[in-house]
Amino acid sequence: MLHKRRIAVAGILFALPSIFGIMLFVVLPMLTSLLLSFTDYRIVNTPKFIGFTNYKRLFDGTDPYFYNSLWVTFKYVILRVPLGLIVSFIAAFLLNMEFIRGKSVFRTIFYLPAIVPAVASSMIWIWLFSPDLGLFNSFLEALNLPTLNWLYSENTVVPSIVIMSLWGMGSTIIIFLAGLQGVPRSLYEAAIVDGAGAVRKFRHITIPMMTPIIFFNLIMGSIGAFQVFTEALIMTQGGPNNASLFYNYYIYRQAFQFGEMGQASAIAWILFIIILIVTAIFFRTSKSWVFYESEV
Repeated sequence: MLHKRRIAVAGILFALPSIFGIMLFVVLPMLTSLLLSFTDYRIVNTPKFIGFTNYKRLFDGTDPYFYNSLWVTFKYVILRVPLGLIVSFIAAFLLNMEFIRGKSVFRTIFYLPAIVPAVASSMIWIWLFSPDLGLFNSFLEALNLPTLNWLYSENTVVPSIVIMSLWGMGSTIIIFLAGLQGVPRSLYEAAIVDGAGAVRKFRHITIPMMTPIIFFNLIMGSIGAFQVFTEALIMTQGGPNNASLFYNYYIYRQAFQFGEMGQASAIAWILFIIILIVTAIFFRTSKSWVFYESEV
């Protein structure tokens, strides 16, 4: 009994630095921002309690950019998350095929963009999307196709940033690849004995066995997509005409450009609640489509 108690005490002592760090750098700032969301705080003044006024200003349309930033962000999420899952899964599936030679080289190439700093990636893609000298428009011109304004058009700026985000899907591809390699080979062998072809094996074995990995990447991808920020800051500054005013950039602008710390805190907590609700919906609906082998 004494030995178990010593082990428990030792475990707590080893965990204390992490617990202290989480409390100091995560929990405390969150609680502080929650309190500030109920105040009129403009950095230069002392916080003044105003109740739910900041939230009321957002929802009653007093701030014209709140609903616009929500719409732009949801549009990005709706495009980015499904497309990212599909592209990543296809890439991982191809990289997992036995007949592909030099798979380690291709895996490295696919993963490299994920470790490139976001600012550096943004600068590269600004050039790629350039209407005059960009590689994409040069390619379209070579095919005698109409060119696009990409980042400089209200209609194409969000899809352009979605295309850019697919370039950095290396981490998601690696996770999918690990999941594919974890599918028991015995299931495929049994399916072959039963006369199943490639399509049936993919539909009835690969997809069901990969649903936990798909679910994980769906959750993480959605959370990350809701927090898109660097691309707007570096590439578009929310333009043109606020067509890329993503929610996180809206928070940044209110807090650090306009100095509205109280309102920015309220905006941030609304985002937290939105992500919480979306995640809860995913978990609620996962019971109908996510397959866990241990449940068999």
